[in-house]
Amino acid sequence: MASDLRKILRFFQLKRIIIPIIIGLGMAAWLIIRDFDKEDISGVNWSGYMIGWLLAAICLQAIRDIAYMYRLRLMTDKQINWRHSFDAIMLWEFASSITPSIVGGSAIALIIVHKEGISVGRSTAIVMITAMLDELFYILMVPIIILAIGTHNLFVSSESFLMNWGSEGVFIAGYAFILLLTTIITYAIFLNPRGFKWILLKVFKIRFLRRWRQGAAETGDDIITTSREMKGKSWKFWLKAYAATVFSWTARFWVVNCLILAFNPAAQEQLLIYGRQLVMWVILLISPTPGSSGVAEYAFPMFLGEFIPQGFEAAVGLLWRILSYYPYLVIGVIVLPFWIRRVFLKRKLIRFRSV
Repeated sequence: MASDLRKILRFFQLKRIIIPIIIGLGMAAWLIIRDFDKEDISGVNWSGYMIGWLLAAICLQAIRDIAYMYRLRLMTDKQINWRHSFDAIMLWEFASSITPSIVGGSAIALIIVHKEGISVGRSTAIVMITAMLDELFYILMVPIIILAIGTHNLFVSSESFLMNWGSEGVFIAGYAFILLLTTIITYAIFLNPRGFKWILLKVFKIRFLRRWRQGAAETGDDIITTSREMKGKSWKFWLKAYAATVFSWTARFWVVNCLILAFNPAAQEQLLIYGRQLVMWVILLISPTPGSSGVAEYAFPMFLGEFIPQGFEAAVGLLWRILSYYPYLVIGVIVLPFWIRRVFLKRKLIRFRSV
């Protein structure tokens, strides 16, 4: 228990929280100041219409989190109530917000779920399966959107982004990697977990990979544990879990659509806006900064600026981050001490009194 508490406190250090805020707000401020002369306030419809779409964006953000909470309760067979599910999801998002997207907060998420009274084995399975469901949503949604709108205008033309690959090259490479990784994980969990571990150990016997062999063995064990925990789940379980995933991610992306409609009622290409976000998401996924701070603020005007009144691209991008990113930093800071007191200190006190 003491070890887990130390990990939590070490992970949620103040500097981890301040750094993404400085990077993100700094980038947003620079972009807004750069475009200040282009702003034309008269071109924005400051009315109840705008307020309505802003409220819709807030509601969609709430739906995203409620869907995640429902999925967590489903995965734990309702062992976690709604109140504690809120704490777990907020801290999970908090962890993801202060780590690079490619790293994620999975290690801390496992501790968070486990400390809610879920066994280590099931906690491992929940973290792995939720990640797999998230990737599966993306894998299936991309071809659906492409079939609906085609690839015309889907990619931004600037090649100054990410080593001159251009958004199309980065997107194709990222999508192929996600597809390959998800396929391997799905095969490992549902078809041959022990065989997958055996292959991992063989691969990491290679001389220059040996230093990571212990980590590979632990990954193999996690796959076996996940397979055992998820074995025998009904098709209704998987349907509900995937439906919750679809609701959550769709709400996440449509927050941007609502914000753009708030500033530009004439924006008719809603599926194209949605598709651009799917492309942008790959860029954010490989961002080296915590929570994609700075990169997200920079990429937003590049991918979606043409749908927003000139001069307001960076401002809308900042508003998007204020709704979808910064709240998790604030809520996480508020929830964390109460959660620590509940799952660590209070349980320790209960055990002490029972002796």
